[in-house]
Amino acid sequence: TKCESGCVCADGLYENLDGRCVPAEECPCEYGGLAYGKGEQIQTECEICTCTKGKWKCVQKTRCSSTCNLYGEGHITTFDGQRFVFDGNCEYILAMDGCSVNRPISSFKIVTENVICGKSGVTCSRSISICLGNLTIILRDETFAISGENPGIRYKVKKNALHLMFDIIIPGKYNMTLIWNKHMNFFIKISRETQETICGLCGNYNGNMKDDFETRSKYVASNELEFVNSWKENPLCGDVYFVVDPCSKNPYRKAWAEKTCSIINSHVFSACHNKVNRMPYYEACVRDSCGCDIGGDCQCMCDAIAVYAMACLEKGICIDWRTPEFCREFC
Repeated sequence: TKCESGCVCADGLYENLDGRCVPAEECPCEYGGLAYGKGEQIQTECEICTCTKGKWKCVQKTRCSSTCNLYGEGHITTFDGQRFVFDGNCEYILAMDGCSVNRPISSFKIVTENVICGKSGVTCSRSISICLGNLTIILRDETFAISGENPGIRYKVKKNALHLMFDIIIPGKYNMTLIWNKHMNFFIKISRETQETICGLCGNYNGNMKDDFETRSKYVASNELEFVNSWKENPLCGDVYFVVDPCSKNPYRKAWAEKTCSIINSHVFSACHNKVNRMPYYEACVRDSCGCDIGGDCQCMCDAIAVYAMACLEKGICIDWRTPEFCREFC
């Protein structure tokens, strides 16, 4: 309707991110602030997406998996992506099946036992029990113990300098990979062949994060503490009524915590910043670094940073962030 100075593309051509005019089939696609050319692919746990004429065309994978993270002093990301923090000195059910009223038989149950690791009352996940019928695997004190047997379960244990990994197959139901960093971080990756309901602190794994706070009594709790208290393994444990903010209790540690955790926001992780939102990981790192005030404070900080590094790796970004002076690990 009015004349404007400048360059325009000829009819049927479109400007790409380099400022060149290209036909529609050559248009790039955008994901996480990055441009992808025609035919390039990105993969998530459930989909393979291909760039076609400037739009993503996505195909569902035959096998879809999801991961629940328990890390640091009670940080959880559920299978459906809901995040919350809890402090409780008790045993809690992280994940189990057999939750529906019609089929109450459970083929697996994973329980975390929390212990106090700071004067402000914050807790760290220190012990994990994996119950598979008559077979039980206990993770504690940087090692594991296996007792009993279940011929219907196939499992394999793998070790490296940083992690213990357990591949568990419950035929016709679940393929699970459990990863433990021998300290406070624990990851449950599940691919299922059944529509069996899953429940626990890791949520109900139905693709909707809004109803993840489903209690043992099958109603959605109004707050996360009510939800957490409902999944106590031992009903004699006391309920959690509030979540401690360690940096308010230990203000003298806050500056150190913010300084050391700032590596997450720095150029070291810049390649990952537009792939994985860094702020929840940075805030968790500061919180944990303030809270671990009776030893192991550097371990708490390093574990928190390692969770962000692992989330980056899930997106195909490998960050070499450890140095001999910072969170070193010996191979």
